[in-house]
Amino acid sequence: MNIDERIRGAERALGGRFAEIDAVALINQKKVLAAFREERIALRHFLPSTGYGYGDEGREALGRVYARAFGAERAIVSPALLSGTHALTVALFGLLRPGDRILFATGEPYDTIRPVIWGKGNGSLADFGVSATVLPLNGDGKVDFEKLCDVLCHAEYKMLYLQRSRGYELRDAFSVAEIGEICSLVRKKGFEGVIFVDNCYGEFVETAEPTEVGADLIVGSLIKNPGGGLAPTGGYIAGKADLIALCENRLTAPSVGGEIGSYAYGYQSFYQGFFLAPHVVAQSLKGGLLIGKCLEELGYENFPATDKPLADITRAIRFGTEEELCAFIQAVQEVSPVDSFVKLEPWDMPGYDDKVIMAAGTFVAGASIELSADAPIRKPYTAYFQGGLTYEHCRIALEAILSKLSGGE
Repeated sequence: MNIDERIRGAERALGGRFAEIDAVALINQKKVLAAFREERIALRHFLPSTGYGYGDEGREALGRVYARAFGAERAIVSPALLSGTHALTVALFGLLRPGDRILFATGEPYDTIRPVIWGKGNGSLADFGVSATVLPLNGDGKVDFEKLCDVLCHAEYKMLYLQRSRGYELRDAFSVAEIGEICSLVRKKGFEGVIFVDNCYGEFVETAEPTEVGADLIVGSLIKNPGGGLAPTGGYIAGKADLIALCENRLTAPSVGGEIGSYAYGYQSFYQGFFLAPHVVAQSLKGGLLIGKCLEELGYENFPATDKPLADITRAIRFGTEEELCAFIQAVQEVSPVDSFVKLEPWDMPGYDDKVIMAAGTFVAGASIELSADAPIRKPYTAYFQGGLTYEHCRIALEAILSKLSGGE
């Protein structure tokens, strides 16, 4: 079977799944459009601002649009939030105080957030007297509800931290329904703290967000799903109004909170990217399924398996050797619209414990809603890929991946 025949066969097999993804995108597009209409978004909201940004209508209305679409009371949407990790850090420092405790109920958090929690002498939460406990997942990669209830009954925690996406762990992402189940359980057990969700890579994958099923706060990056490939930078924090106020005080200062914040380049790309995000996420999901299906047929293990529901845009694929792993990542770079000529090699990337190889030939630097892939160089050799502004680009990338893994160039 040649490469084109293999891809066409996978497309036929995935026809039903593709239709399901399109149906979700339609629901989410209606939600976003309704938020724009209800907030009466106009051309004036796209205008730039400078200085303090008092009365910046664009900034304020953008936050309201996000809050409506995500079923939240309020939201911060800001280019001053420089990444997902930065947005998470601002929210954590905004909500937590010396002596508070965090329970990570979904296993180890992502690599770049660990120094924020446990770093020594680097300004981490630990330096400020905040402690954290990690609850290991069960053998199926799910939350151990019995242990979760036991831990909550024997210690007082200010925050329950849930990470929706897998990070560099070999587990499936948590669905909104699973997050809702966790929220319901802990509330029934008397937990009164903050339920905090790292929502990166999960926005618009399903028809609801964690804030609609019991989470108090969700946090994400605009150069992932909600930016739609157009937002040039930024992050968001959405949830309960009183918690958002505390996060605003951390982002700026307690004396001014959310009253200030300017952006001299204007907000059109943020609004337009959010409007396009449901469609772009659907394109990414279909492209990821296609790549996963073809590699699964060749014997490469997928996380999640291609017959399972999707809860985020990332897919993990396990390879037998470092050489295969690097070949996969390099193939993605070689069909990128930007820096396709770059020969990738593993390197010591800031914030990571192992060398990392990363394909990111993107229009927005590091944007993982665009087709991208990365992997730590450690066993088991696992590539993590995500994004794809168009299904067609994902399909072209798959042709290159299959050729490179078969020994072609």
